[in-house]
Amino acid sequence: MTKTSAKTPASSTATASGAATAAPKARAKPAAKVSSPADDSTAATPSLKKPSAKADIAPMNAAKSTATDPKLASAWKSKAGKDLTEPELLAMPDSEYMGEKQLEFFRAKLPAQKDNFLSNAGETTEHLREDTSIVPDPADRATIEEEHALELRTRDRERKLLKKISQSISRIDAGDYGYCDETGEPIGLGRLLARPTATLSLEAQQRREMKQKMFGD
Repeated sequence: MTKTSAKTPASSTATASGAATAAPKARAKPAAKVSSPADDSTAATPSLKKPSAKADIAPMNAAKSTATDPKLASAWKSKAGKDLTEPELLAMPDSEYMGEKQLEFFRAKLPAQKDNFLSNAGETTEHLREDTSIVPDPADRATIEEEHALELRTRDRERKLLKKISQSISRIDAGDYGYCDETGEPIGLGRLLARPTATLSLEAQQRREMKQKMFGD
């Protein structure tokens, strides 16, 4: 009886000491897991900043590449207005808008466009003199007639522009060329190069077209 009672406390103390030693190990594992995500997040932070720095440099390089060529910007100073190219004209400073050089450029461009239209009209007349009745295939004959009709419509538009060209030359002589009839603002070189007979700025033209659609005037 006395031997049995002596072994019981020993086993209980061994169990308690085992539990005590196991407890610190269980607590140490969560501490290691909590620290690892923090280390990973700090390591990932610099990698997010590097791409943004490179992205900021790219627009700066693009802006430098689009800068005006110095040769184009100064070409107008040593050339006559009629000899300027369109890129050289566009590179001129805003202070030279519709100055002597630019007016000379358009004074030469408008008659050249007029001569081109008259030459096209002569070619159309020669084409229409061709006898389509000698074409045996009706489908081919219909195609030729359709081409002639399209060419006539094109020449009709050019014929209407001939009058506008004469009016534009008169505007150059009067000092009104290059400025909007409605607002008095500059029409812009880009629009004038595309349509030398323009008398309205792009915004004024859009407003007029919108009114025509709304009111049918």
